[in-house]
Amino acid sequence: MFVKPATLGSSVGMTKAHAPEELAPALNLCRRVRHENSRRTVRHRARNRSFRPRQPRSKSVYSGEIVPHREFYDYAAKYLEEGTQLLIPAELKPAQVQKIQKYAVDAFRALELSGMARVDFFLEKEGGKIFSHEVNTIPGFTSISMYPKLWEASGISLPRIDRQTNRLGLEQHAEKARTKYQIELPAGSGGALEA
Repeated sequence: MFVKPATLGSSVGMTKAHAPEELAPALNLCRRVRHENSRRTVRHRARNRSFRPRQPRSKSVYSGEIVPHREFYDYAAKYLEEGTQLLIPAELKPAQVQKIQKYAVDAFRALELSGMARVDFFLEKEGGKIFSHEVNTIPGFTSISMYPKLWEASGISLPRIDRQTNRLGLEQHAEKARTKYQIELPAGSGGALEA
């Protein structure tokens, strides 16, 4: 089982529990890394390939595959050591690409997201099942991050992504500013509150 804090990125505090007796120490590490009452995720570890598709609403989605040089893609494999391979585009069958693209869009819409997100998937090595394991609403934007690398592979530069993301944020802010509502307070409390 993999255990990690639900709201931290970059695999910070992530542990692989190889046996049941390793589960409690893994959960305790999450508490120490985040805080006592933080949510944690526990997911089954199968023999999988890990994929990250480009923004789901585009017409030509590139998927990238992560091939870690360690047992799993932890913080050290991401940022401190060399050896992990990022394959762009991933070596997938066209039908698999279409399914991953559809599932990414479905997840994006089901969670009512807007702007940007990266939906991560596993592909079982035996059986070929595809399933999503994580949605990143603020994916990494470093020079080695998968999100900008996927966009760049499709011909869209990081500055252009920044401009589009900023434009979407400003549009959402303007939309919220146009939203007006009034809350009626109980009789004798002074009327209503406006926002």
